[in-house]
Amino acid sequence: MEQDVKDPELWKIAQRRAAFRTHVLIYFIMNILFWTIWYLSLKNTPNPPTRIDKIPWPVWPMVGWGIGVFFNYLSAYRNTSSMAEKEYQKLKNKQ
Repeated sequence: MEQDVKDPELWKIAQRRAAFRTHVLIYFIMNILFWTIWYLSLKNTPNPPTRIDKIPWPVWPMVGWGIGVFFNYLSAYRNTSSMAEKEYQKLKNKQ
Protein backbone atom coordinates (compact mmCIF):
# COMPACT_ATOMS: atom_id res chain seq x y z
CA MET A 1 0.00 0.00 0.00
CA GLU A 2 1.48 3.32 -1.10
CA GLN A 3 1.43 6.31 1.19
CA ASP A 4 0.48 9.52 -0.60
CA VAL A 5 3.10 12.15 0.17
CA LYS A 6 1.45 15.54 0.43
CA ASP A 7 3.04 18.85 -0.41
CA PRO A 8 2.80 20.75 2.91
CA GLU A 9 1.99 24.08 1.27
CA LEU A 10 -0.74 22.63 -0.95
CA TRP A 11 -2.16 20.73 2.04
CA LYS A 12 -2.31 23.98 4.02
CA ILE A 13 -4.15 25.74 1.15
CA ALA A 14 -6.58 22.81 0.83
CA GLN A 15 -7.33 22.96 4.56
CA ARG A 16 -7.99 26.72 4.42
CA ARG A 17 -10.36 26.31 1.48
CA ALA A 18 -12.25 23.45 3.14
CA ALA A 19 -12.56 25.53 6.33
CA PHE A 20 -13.87 28.44 4.24
CA ARG A 21 -16.58 26.26 2.70
CA THR A 22 -17.64 25.09 6.16
CA HIS A 23 -17.67 28.71 7.38
CA VAL A 24 -19.93 29.79 4.49
CA LEU A 25 -22.31 26.88 5.07
CA ILE A 26 -22.65 27.71 8.78
CA TYR A 27 -23.08 31.41 7.89
CA PHE A 28 -26.05 30.66 5.61
CA ILE A 29 -27.67 28.19 8.02
CA MET A 30 -27.41 30.63 10.92
CA ASN A 31 -28.74 33.54 8.84
CA ILE A 32 -31.75 31.48 7.82
CA LEU A 33 -32.30 30.71 11.51
CA PHE A 34 -31.92 34.39 12.52
CA TRP A 35 -34.39 35.58 9.86
CA THR A 36 -36.86 32.82 10.77
CA ILE A 37 -36.74 33.79 14.44
CA TRP A 38 -37.22 37.45 13.52
CA TYR A 39 -40.16 36.67 11.24
CA LEU A 40 -41.88 34.42 13.76
CA SER A 41 -41.40 36.90 16.59
CA LEU A 42 -42.79 39.71 14.41
CA LYS A 43 -45.73 37.54 13.42
CA ASN A 44 -46.62 36.83 17.06
CA THR A 45 -46.54 40.43 18.29
CA PRO A 46 -49.96 41.87 19.14
CA ASN A 47 -49.47 45.06 17.12
CA PRO A 48 -46.96 44.37 14.36
CA PRO A 49 -45.59 47.50 12.70
CA THR A 50 -47.42 48.37 9.52
CA ARG A 51 -44.38 49.94 7.94
CA ILE A 52 -40.73 49.20 8.35
CA ASP A 53 -39.47 52.03 10.53
CA LYS A 54 -36.27 50.39 11.66
CA ILE A 55 -33.74 47.92 10.37
CA PRO A 56 -34.50 44.31 11.37
CA TRP A 57 -32.03 42.97 13.93
CA PRO A 58 -30.81 39.99 11.78
CA VAL A 59 -29.15 42.48 9.45
CA TRP A 60 -26.47 43.30 12.04
CA PRO A 61 -25.11 39.78 12.62
CA MET A 62 -25.44 39.15 8.89
CA VAL A 63 -23.26 42.16 8.02
CA GLY A 64 -20.75 41.63 10.82
CA TRP A 65 -20.33 37.93 10.18
CA GLY A 66 -20.30 38.62 6.42
CA ILE A 67 -17.21 40.78 6.88
CA GLY A 68 -15.56 37.85 8.63
CA VAL A 69 -16.56 35.52 5.77
CA PHE A 70 -15.08 37.99 3.27
CA PHE A 71 -11.71 38.05 5.05
CA ASN A 72 -11.81 34.27 5.38
CA TYR A 73 -12.33 34.11 1.59
CA LEU A 74 -9.34 36.36 1.02
CA SER A 75 -7.09 34.18 3.16
CA ALA A 76 -8.33 30.96 1.51
CA TYR A 77 -8.42 31.93 -2.17
CA ARG A 78 -6.19 34.94 -2.71
CA ASN A 79 -2.59 34.06 -3.36
CA THR A 80 -0.78 35.99 -0.63
CA SER A 81 2.42 34.06 -1.17
CA SER A 82 2.95 35.84 -4.49
CA MET A 83 2.80 39.19 -2.66
CA ALA A 84 5.39 37.93 -0.19
CA GLU A 85 7.51 36.65 -3.06
CA LYS A 86 7.41 40.08 -4.78
CA GLU A 87 8.41 41.80 -1.54
CA TYR A 88 11.24 39.31 -1.04
CA GLN A 89 12.54 39.92 -4.56
CA LYS A 90 12.36 43.67 -4.00
CA LEU A 91 14.41 43.40 -0.80
CA LYS A 92 16.86 41.02 -2.44
CA ASN A 93 17.42 43.43 -5.34
CA LYS A 94 18.24 46.28 -2.91
CA GLN A 95 21.26 44.39 -1.59
